[in-house]
Amino acid sequence: MINLNDFINEPPNWLRYQIDQPWDIIINLEEKLKNAIDPISNDYNIIDGAMVHKTAIIEQGVILKGKIIISENCFIGANAYLRGPIFIGSNVNIGAGSEIKQSIILNNSAIAHFNYIGNSIIGKSVNFEAGSICANHYNERKIKNIFVTINNEIIDTKIDKFGSLVGDNSRIGANAVLSPGTILKTDSIVKRLELIEQIKEND
Repeated sequence: MINLNDFINEPPNWLRYQIDQPWDIIINLEEKLKNAIDPISNDYNIIDGAMVHKTAIIEQGVILKGKIIISENCFIGANAYLRGPIFIGSNVNIGAGSEIKQSIILNNSAIAHFNYIGNSIIGKSVNFEAGSICANHYNERKIKNIFVTINNEIIDTKIDKFGSLVGDNSRIGANAVLSPGTILKTDSIVKRLELIEQIKEND
């Protein structure tokens, strides 16, 4: 069992008491976002169906699709592509040309330009340098099921799309790749160009 609170310090209330596994949270994210904010809050504007805090900056060419919540003081760089359901916490920076799909990105995290975050949960104060990727699907494998490793236990998620759970204060270097099912504890460091693959093809 993966306890989200071991990876994220004081997650938002709607996420704090989840007993679901991280991949189940992502699968059911659209439903869970109904409790994330007051749907009639005057602090948000509706932009292309997304709820965007009035203090957030959305640059030219950004595409917002599906159920998306963008919290206060966020910055979404030019030509970023956000495919909901997505929750973005406060003071988050999404760089130009990045793509975010069906993910949670929590407070004070930064996703640099030309990054991909797919079906993932990103903790607080996490930094992704340019070109880094949270992959969410094993295109090259005959068996597509995603397995995760936690405390030397291998867990079959029974799904074929899940990215990463990245703990608070982690640092992901430029052009690094987190393979599907990557679980990173708090304060993790991934070097530039590094491939994180917790379970090999023949495991």
